[in-house]
Amino acid sequence: MAETIIFSNGRFFNDTITPSTSDSVMAVKDGKIVFIGTSTSSTWKTFLATESSSIKSQDLKGQYVLPGFIDGHMHFLMLGQSLHKVDLTGCENLAEIRSRISKYAAENPGVKRVLCMGWMHSMTDGEAKAGMLDDLGSRPIYIDSKDLHSVWCNSAALEEMGIHDMEVPAGGIIERDASGRASGLLSEACVLLIVWPYLAKVLPMEEKMAALRAAIKAYHQAGCTGFIDMAMDENAWEAILALREAEGGKLSIRIAAHWCILPGSGESDRLLQVDRAIELQQQFNSTTSPDLRILGIKVICDGVVDACTAALAKPYTSNPSASTDPIWTAEMLSPVVKKASEANLQCALHAIGDAAVHNAINALEEHGKPNQRHRIEHLELTSPADAARLGTLNITASIQPVHSDPAILRAWPKLLGPERLKRAFAYKEFADHGAVLAIGSDSPTAPHAPLQNLYVAMTRKSARQPEKSDNPVNEEFRLGVGQAISAATKGAAFSCFDEGRVGTLDVGMEADFVIVDWSGEAGELLGARVRATWFKGEKVYEL
Repeated sequence: MAETIIFSNGRFFNDTITPSTSDSVMAVKDGKIVFIGTSTSSTWKTFLATESSSIKSQDLKGQYVLPGFIDGHMHFLMLGQSLHKVDLTGCENLAEIRSRISKYAAENPGVKRVLCMGWMHSMTDGEAKAGMLDDLGSRPIYIDSKDLHSVWCNSAALEEMGIHDMEVPAGGIIERDASGRASGLLSEACVLLIVWPYLAKVLPMEEKMAALRAAIKAYHQAGCTGFIDMAMDENAWEAILALREAEGGKLSIRIAAHWCILPGSGESDRLLQVDRAIELQQQFNSTTSPDLRILGIKVICDGVVDACTAALAKPYTSNPSASTDPIWTAEMLSPVVKKASEANLQCALHAIGDAAVHNAINALEEHGKPNQRHRIEHLELTSPADAARLGTLNITASIQPVHSDPAILRAWPKLLGPERLKRAFAYKEFADHGAVLAIGSDSPTAPHAPLQNLYVAMTRKSARQPEKSDNPVNEEFRLGVGQAISAATKGAAFSCFDEGRVGTLDVGMEADFVIVDWSGEAGELLGARVRATWFKGEKVYEL
């Protein structure tokens, strides 16, 4: 006989933070929420009178119960792999980077490659040469930039990939020295087309599956019960399917994904990639595979501000010679969005700079159809007019507040100038114009924990370095407490067509929820703790 679990004396979130606890109650049975309300109501008394299964009770002692967080934008396999990489986050200069790598190399003499993450261009004054790393050992060294748009390599890594004699792929950058040899930094399409495929080939399946398991565990600890992978490819998909088979045909987290479309060799190549996404979506969808789905396509329209590769309407203030062109021109983007929309695939367009955002909105306006819920990822710099168009066109604003942390924006005033900086991360403006917000982390480019992400969304202050007391970034664009939590739960669920199952605490919904020890105040989120995570009515994590 199925057991009914009753959770009482909690603060149950449903768009607002409620102060009431003593008479609040939620009942869970067969993996679903079967009651939520007050213990003094007639409906609760009727529920108890008719409930025939055994009952187990849990006193929440005033803790908050939120819907399970759904990371609206992340990279599954890369997150799992990053948990075992040398983390360079917080390094101030080259000496600190070298010190951390040297320490890891000495402690791990058996690893074939030294894989690192978290480097920012500002840590080394924009320099990323192989010679800055070569004396640290003979093993290949790969350093992912924090935004995952560049990889800094030592000479051994360049040699084993055969970079020196390679042609630069469309949309890619290989930095070279005066003699024409690769000097150490690979960016944009080179990461997608050269580095990641090479490492995918040389890393064993067992290691990839272990990485995926580590990512799921990390998400459970952080209160996440689902996520949307935003750059799915054959390598990661193969590993996920292998893990699901090894786990008996089911995973303890809900996965939706967008297939990454690369610039390729031309339009026909790009459209063939869309064909592959169509094929997979027909196999893995909400009917055939509701907890492991392909939603549509992902296109990386431009780069990032810090590397001066984001597409801007006007030149970079401190680097006017840097190209402001997008990776995907409007002419490249249009046929891909058209074909995907005609196949009823959801388009997710990475657009950070204001020029890329403008192109992305234009493409979705031209080719999108009603109720397809197309989305734009990041939206870090937008014009007022384009911010308003998101809501008008029913485009989901997929945002990552953790990227607006003041601690990682120290180069932005110089790169963009004070006036453009005022338009950065205009989240509240998107919502005010009617756009649905879906909050994600973009992990592992940023920390995956939702509570810290929500802290930045609500305060625009730093979760990374709160002790430095940086001024909030464009405080007028901060989100309210209920607004931010909804964007990380209901909004993220809506963005992947799953709002009928998850994202809210309502009768009939899947029992995906998280118990949080928190005061309910935005400023106290950094001290909040996830006490337990429940997935389909089963506890998958407890502190």
